[in-house]
Amino acid sequence: MTDRRSFLKTAAAAAASAIAAPGILSVSSCSPAGGSRAANQDSTGGLIVPKAQGLKITGTFLDEISHDIPHQNWGEKEWDADFRYMKSIGIDTVIVIRSGYRKFITYPSPYLLKKGCYMPSVDLIDMFLRLAQKYGMKFWFGLYDSGKYWDTGDLSYEIEDNKYVIDEVWRMYGEKYDSFGGWYISGEISRKTKGAIDAFHALGKQCKDVSGGLPTFISPWIDGKKAIMGTGKMTNDQAVSVAQHEKEWNEIFDGIHDVVDACAFQDGHIDYDELDAFFTVNKKLADKYGMQCWTNAETFDRDMPINFLPIKFDKLRMKLEAAARCGYDKAITFEFSHFMSPQSAYLQAGHLFDRYKEYFNL
Repeated sequence: MTDRRSFLKTAAAAAASAIAAPGILSVSSCSPAGGSRAANQDSTGGLIVPKAQGLKITGTFLDEISHDIPHQNWGEKEWDADFRYMKSIGIDTVIVIRSGYRKFITYPSPYLLKKGCYMPSVDLIDMFLRLAQKYGMKFWFGLYDSGKYWDTGDLSYEIEDNKYVIDEVWRMYGEKYDSFGGWYISGEISRKTKGAIDAFHALGKQCKDVSGGLPTFISPWIDGKKAIMGTGKMTNDQAVSVAQHEKEWNEIFDGIHDVVDACAFQDGHIDYDELDAFFTVNKKLADKYGMQCWTNAETFDRDMPINFLPIKFDKLRMKLEAAARCGYDKAITFEFSHFMSPQSAYLQAGHLFDRYKEYFNL
């Protein structure tokens, strides 16, 4: 009979062997019948689905003014490294999601500081523009969000402050940096919203007029079954139908297409088996009005009870494959730095980065 001391010695030796030769234990007890697990795997993790069938992510939001995900408190050293990671997988477009939210702002805006906003410790807009220039990317400027729309449901409130913000930002940065590539009209809507068409049109026109016609885009959300934030419900029992979605967005696109160049619908509010139906409508409407059809491929998981964690890779893969099937023009994400970066505060983000690279053979 083996005594306790002999057993512990044997166990310790086995543990030491496992540490010295990682991976040995992974093929011993979980092998399929008829051969080792290792024999059925390739060097990139053994994906059993066809690779590179999705639309590659070539753009990302930069979220440094947020109210629902934590700041990572990066300085320029960390941001430089992140731009390097972005570049390594083909990202060529970075979009600051909003230049300010209520009293917190990303740059020392003369106008917003006079309105009572807080002085930022770093000029993030200047830094992002410099890094975009360094890495051969285009930077898109997200407009100021006063918060009044979220309080009132009326998007027209955002016009007044942004009249000044658009002009001063172009003077401060647009004429200085070649990397200044466009504008993001940051109001997030899902359906017919009070003042939306007039606000999008007024803001889009001013952005284009001041910058000599640089492109603009919006990133609304689909009022699907997962559109439950703030409702206290598990699912949205008033989810929009595909036909109603098409009817409402046909009206919105009709009113803004001359000053809004692209629409990147957020893809996380509908279920995975609904992607093709909604995506087909989005592409059909964009083509009808001469707009670019982008997808905002969210890299955080809306199916979890905890807000917000990096998404399961298969969910991201399915969304990008649907975008490719439907002929979308570009995929951007919200957002690389928190949910996909190897240096994110979330450990899972770096693993998502690795799975994404394996899938696209990067």
